[in-house]
Amino acid sequence: METYASNAPTQTTSQVGKTGVLIVNLGTPDSPSVPDVRKYLREFLLDGRVLDIAATTRYFLVNGIIAPFRAPKSAKVYRELWTETGSPLKYYGEVVERELQKALGNEYVVTLAMRYQSPSIDAGLARFQRLGLNSIIVIPFFPQYASASTGSVYEKVMDIVKSWQVIPEIKFINRFLEHPKFIQGFVQNGRKYMDTRNYDHYLFTYHGLPERQILKGDVTGKVCKLGDCCGKLHAMNQHCYRAQCFETTRRLVKELGLPEGSYTTSFQSRLGRTPWIKPYTDEVIKELTAKGVKSVLAFSPSFVADCLETTIEIGDEYRELFEEKGGEHWQLVESLNDSPIWIETLVDLVKTA
Repeated sequence: METYASNAPTQTTSQVGKTGVLIVNLGTPDSPSVPDVRKYLREFLLDGRVLDIAATTRYFLVNGIIAPFRAPKSAKVYRELWTETGSPLKYYGEVVERELQKALGNEYVVTLAMRYQSPSIDAGLARFQRLGLNSIIVIPFFPQYASASTGSVYEKVMDIVKSWQVIPEIKFINRFLEHPKFIQGFVQNGRKYMDTRNYDHYLFTYHGLPERQILKGDVTGKVCKLGDCCGKLHAMNQHCYRAQCFETTRRLVKELGLPEGSYTTSFQSRLGRTPWIKPYTDEVIKELTAKGVKSVLAFSPSFVADCLETTIEIGDEYRELFEEKGGEHWQLVESLNDSPIWIETLVDLVKTA
């Protein structure tokens, strides 16, 4: 079996043939303090795949306006999110790292990384390089592919390893929305609430993206219409984030047995004045209450771990909006977090990579 020499002085034979598994989530500030939040925002928003505008404009916009003025407000929200164990997203990542290592056994080396902040992708890959592993599997924790999330992880990994003298075999998990256990994990979490009461409506809300990023992904320039073109996932739109989100909803709806008309797919977290993919979650909430909907069960299938966008935005802010507009009961379905079925999903992804 082929192995390679790393930068480390020696290589233990026990590592020969092992596979590194790099699990990567988006990231979180090191603390809810204003300086740490500002540092996180800068790294996140200076990524050209996230804020896809001219580099000079992006630099001055982020450093001169967004980070200085948004950091204090964001820090306040992060303090609401923080627990005794720190950032939920990082905490769940660390638990998953341990549990996945146990489940995979000694043939694998599992390492958690964040695309932004710590633990870094650089540190995770450096560990693999020192161990002289046979191959590497990279699993971005994003069920649906998007240039700003999965694509950014790919770019970062490739940018790091391009300087290695010897690059081992590297495999990337592009998406996993079709994996039965991923779907079943959200179904199990949702049914816990569905078994206790009847809901008027079911909302599947996904992180949003600027429309321009979706249009850029259509290499033909002819398929994407930002509308009914997402009604089915096929060869020509399979990499479209919006189409993948609608496909995720269809799979969840089928397993949950929801009737047509009882559910909606929407997109949250939009920023700025440019158009983002629609429908917007906050506008959908207003439309639902105007129709007399009193109870909603909300799913967030673009997140595998609870974070600011689930716990605070969906769980608190959208609940407040729903109640303000006349709704009575709003329930967020938790993400997969560190559940056994999520670990099983990851094991399957590794073994079939």
